[in-house]
Amino acid sequence: MITKEKIRLLEEENAFLKQALHQALERIKALEGLLSKNSKNSSKPPSSDGFRKPKSLRKTGERKTGGQHGHKGTTLNQVGNPDVIVTHKVELCETCLTSLVDVPSLDFERRQEFDLPKIEPLVTEHLAEIKMCPHCGCQTKGKFPEGITGPVQYGPRVKATASYLSHYQLLPYARLQELFGDVFKLPLSEGTLFNLTKGCYKKLEEYETHIKQMLISSPVVHFDESGLRVRQELNWLHVASTETLTHYEMHKKRGQEAMDDMGILPDFKGIAVHDHWKPYFHYGKKHGLCNAHHLRELTYHEEQYSQLWAEKLKELLIEIKREVDAHKAAGDLRISPERLSYFSRKYNQILREGLKEIPPVHQGEKKRGKPKQHPAKNLFDRLRGFKRETLAFMYDFTVNFTNNRAEQDIRMIKVKQKISGCFRSHQGSEMFLRARGYISTARKNALNPLDALTDAFKGIPFIPSPSL
Repeated sequence: MITKEKIRLLEEENAFLKQALHQALERIKALEGLLSKNSKNSSKPPSSDGFRKPKSLRKTGERKTGGQHGHKGTTLNQVGNPDVIVTHKVELCETCLTSLVDVPSLDFERRQEFDLPKIEPLVTEHLAEIKMCPHCGCQTKGKFPEGITGPVQYGPRVKATASYLSHYQLLPYARLQELFGDVFKLPLSEGTLFNLTKGCYKKLEEYETHIKQMLISSPVVHFDESGLRVRQELNWLHVASTETLTHYEMHKKRGQEAMDDMGILPDFKGIAVHDHWKPYFHYGKKHGLCNAHHLRELTYHEEQYSQLWAEKLKELLIEIKREVDAHKAAGDLRISPERLSYFSRKYNQILREGLKEIPPVHQGEKKRGKPKQHPAKNLFDRLRGFKRETLAFMYDFTVNFTNNRAEQDIRMIKVKQKISGCFRSHQGSEMFLRARGYISTARKNALNPLDALTDAFKGIPFIPSPSL
């Protein structure tokens, strides 16, 4: 016989099972979301994709792969003044075997071979004269050039080449020693490599101070940060960069403390472009956000949660970018007020309609703090609350659509960690980053990095002018 008490217990059990099922389904959905994240719909690096081939954000174009029509290619061309000329003489006629030794040449067919000479070290001996004065009998010695301090030493070009291969081509010390022995016939010990890196670090001290002041005065600067290990402990690599400047700094912290110690953002008055890391908003009032991150996140919510508004907003951002690029190509400085108003209204409309698509989240037992939201709602709130920063590239053409400038400057430092593992010391990381920032700045200013490093070892490092 079914009693009222039994019915009540069954109803309570049913309610409990429903709640447990709902929580389990939400948990499964969240775990599926984590599994579905890859480098194309989140900030995960491509190395984490494994054997999965994620869907690319790029759409297939109409052009074929390879060089396009009108593209200026590069090829090896003959030179007018070759270093060596070898004449291959004709002595017999191939038809009748008549001797052609005394027959003058009608013409020559030319072919040129480009090769490298055998590399040998150039040793310069400096002799300082010692003379005795016939009047007073005192001896006077000639002065050696500045920088010639020991009986035997390496010259600035050797030091610059070692620094270039270590800090730019990312060769570890062991392989660098092998290369110098095999190619240049020069024995470089690990201690020598460390000392020349330390010397470069000291000679670039004034350069780094100047670069930081230039970054503070720049109208737009890109900022980013990424984890990097020093002595097997997690530290944070911070970068500040423009089209012509690069500055790196390592710190134990990722947030505001590190940014204060870096000494750029506290006095910076321009537009800071970044990836929406909250500590950046403690500085200044002008910010631009990376829309490459937004596109990946919108793709994720479109694929994982079937959010149509995410697809529409992604298409809108790409549409605005195309129009901005067209105006830049035409030499325009801004979009017309009518188009700005149109894009702004469309942005608001997509978000307004998209709010209806976002499903509510079952709260369960009330806990302290903010109520839990659907992941799509978190992205929605950011895009609505930081609309001006998201569209900064539309209002100001000096602001880029993405933060790729800073991310590209950080990427090769991460490659360095993959090749050599963690830095052995904080001093080593600081020396590497200062030299790497100098090389990056030199390349951005169309300088040969090897020549720029040679100048640095001579004590006259390249310092960009404010007009660059």
